[in-house]
Formats: sequence, C-alpha cells, structure tokens
Amino acid sequence: MGNIDKTSQEFWRNFKRGRPVEIVPPGPGQESVWDYPRPPAIQAVDQRIHVVFNREVIAESTNSLRVVETAGAPVYYIPPEDIKMGYLHPTHHSSFCEWKGTAKYWNVKVKDRETNNAAWGYPRPESGYEPIAGFLAFYAQKMDACYVGNELVTPQPGKFYGGWVTANLVGPIKGESGSESW
Repeated sequence: MGNIDKTSQEFWRNFKRGRPVEIVPPGPGQESVWDYPRPPAIQAVDQRIHVVFNREVIAESTNSLRVVETAGAPVYYIPPEDIKMGYLHPTHHSSFCEWKGTAKYWNVKVKDRETNNAAWGYPRPESGYEPIAGFLAFYAQKMDACYVGNELVTPQPGKFYGGWVTANLVGPIKGESGSESW
C-alpha cells in the first residue's frame, strides 16, 4: 500500500469534494473534465505524444496512456522505451495518490539546463493501475513544449497538478483559483 496506511488511503478516497456552480457543457468534439470518472480511468492514446526540453525531443511515443479523473486535465504517461532516459535523473522526492499509490520523481537535464522534479511515475502502482507501471509523465510547465498530436498543450492550472490542457477540454479545471475544495 505504498507509504500510507489503509485508513488514510480510505479517508482520501472518500473525502467530500464540492462541485463548481458553472460547469461548462461540452460541445461537439469537446470533453468535459466533469465527465471524467472518480476513481480515475486509464485510456490508450491514439495520437503521437512528444516532449521537448532545451531544444531536444526527450520523449516521443505513439504508445502512451492517459489517466483521466473528475475535474482534472488528463495526465499523459509515456513508456520508458520512448523516453531518452539518459536525460532523466531520479530524485528523492515522492508524492502519494490515493488511487495510484506512491509516485517517484526525476529531474530533467539536457546540456547545461536542468529542471527539478519535472517527471514522475509509479514504479509499483496500486491495483487497477498496473498498466502505467514504469511509465513517466512530465509537467508541461517545466518543459519547453509538450504536444498531443500536433497541438501544443497548456499546463493544468496551479503548481501541483500535472495535467495537459488541450483545446477540446472544457471545465472549469481543478487548479484554477477557487478550486481548492473540488
């Protein structure tokens, strides 16, 4: 169960969260983050994903997965064989998700430029999330560019969340001002 006991995990899984008053209904070709499930779901990605840092493509994949959860922008997980792992260096930082378990983090360094705790993954995720074991996600705000297909993504609002916002998403999206209780 990672680094947290079962009682704490159940508390966070059942923590009461509010909903914003003005949820935007999705139009044709759009996805509402409020239609995403809780607990989160893993979905295959049928588009090319790539990540750029210091003018170097450090990850490029057509085999990525995304995790979608109510109120958040999707988080894209890239298989390690599609990442130039020589640019990534493990850190001692970790975090905990009540669904996926304990995440480990990596710094990204390309040539003379480095950014800390810019990628994360779940080496041993909790039951139900095994497909993302060993895959890594990147904070878009710490990279020069992240793409879904040919679309440059926008980082999910706030400093904590690592979702990638694309033009087809409607919200509001967790991380925006006033979303602390969602």
